[in-house]
Amino acid sequence: MRWLRRYVAFLPFVAMSFVHVTLLFIESPIAGPTKLWLMPLLALGVLSTSTGIHPWPWPAMSLVIGAIGFSWLGDGSATFFPMFDDELPMMLACFGLAHVVYVLIMWRVRGVSRGGFPLWSVIYAVAYAVLMVLLVPHTGSLTIPVMLYGLLLVATAAFASRCGKTIAWGGAWFFVSDAILAFRLFRPEIMPDWTNPAVMLTYCLGQGLLVYGIFVALRKRSLVTGLVEELQEPRRSTR
Repeated sequence: MRWLRRYVAFLPFVAMSFVHVTLLFIESPIAGPTKLWLMPLLALGVLSTSTGIHPWPWPAMSLVIGAIGFSWLGDGSATFFPMFDDELPMMLACFGLAHVVYVLIMWRVRGVSRGGFPLWSVIYAVAYAVLMVLLVPHTGSLTIPVMLYGLLLVATAAFASRCGKTIAWGGAWFFVSDAILAFRLFRPEIMPDWTNPAVMLTYCLGQGLLVYGIFVALRKRSLVTGLVEELQEPRRSTR
């Protein structure tokens, strides 16, 4: 039943994602407030399920919650930073920090990465180049921040490709979400209305799969460590 508890803990996030995306599709005025519930519910899901990990990996979990927290600030940049006339710079800054933390997790946290970069991950470098060619003529004073943020986005997706299917899909959907959002921000004339909910649909998929995949990797690491300790215990007792 433990596996069922893991899934149930993430159901509030899944349910709120469905509600939020549906409200966006029908252009409801209450779609905005529901957005701010997404990341807290994702954090609640991973915290409640991680209590079964022994010993509790507090450095890794602190990074996971940090990435979720920065994402939450990015989601609500207009709400949390009303002192700025334009929310976009703060949104880029907050999500940029979230990507830095995700890269640190997938690069440095033991048990999350499964090897080197697969050959297919080069597609992210190609996609970045294409995005910059199409967007930079329209980004104006935000050209440098957009280029830097794009590099962090590609880094998250590329590092995710080293970490198994669940995390790899999370990185891919996160990349797709921000690519759609970039065109909505800087090339709105070519983007149909349905791309607005598509941004959040792919974003929720990306965040959910990244966080859940990291949690599963940490749990497997804990189980392996516990098994090794059990196997070594008889040897220690005979000495």
